[in-house]
Amino acid sequence: MPNPLKLAVICSSNMNRSMEAHNFLSKKGYRVQSFGTGDKVKLPGAAPDRPNVYEFGTPYDDIYQDLLQKDRELYTRNGLLHMLDRNRRIKPHPEKFQSTTEQFNLILTCEERVYDQVIECLEGRDSQTTPVHVVNIEIQDNHEEATIGAFLMCELVSMMANSDDLDNDIDELLQDFEAKCQRPVLHCLLFY
Repeated sequence: MPNPLKLAVICSSNMNRSMEAHNFLSKKGYRVQSFGTGDKVKLPGAAPDRPNVYEFGTPYDDIYQDLLQKDRELYTRNGLLHMLDRNRRIKPHPEKFQSTTEQFNLILTCEERVYDQVIECLEGRDSQTTPVHVVNIEIQDNHEEATIGAFLMCELVSMMANSDDLDNDIDELLQDFEAKCQRPVLHCLLFY
């Protein structure tokens, strides 16, 4: 039987953490989409004060080609070209959460600021009849942490998917998960 959970994984730019989790969860058979909540898509540049900035909706392939042209060696060394290559095999372009009309039963965020932006967005929507659990797991924005975060998210989703009554079990599931992974977890139930 297919899993009834419909998931969203969300970070700031829909590039690293959310895409690693999207990739991992979809390979495990979950129905998942990924998004970012930032104003723009930002990637490290040649200097800390000069990031590469793109609009949401810019194809991953265009970003890949742009970085390849700017400095193949730098962006190969720092892993951005590899990350973008993965991303373009998953979906066409980064998507902004605030622009979607999709509905989910579970939204996973990767940092508290993104969690707050998701809650603000959902609270501002008109219809308030669909329940959604919003859960945040703190994941640093680097390649190694994104991989660890994807495993953690998959473990949490697996626990939730195996629950017969998620609404009743979620507090205990999250307590167990938080104790096991030793990371702070935020949770709220919203209707949108």
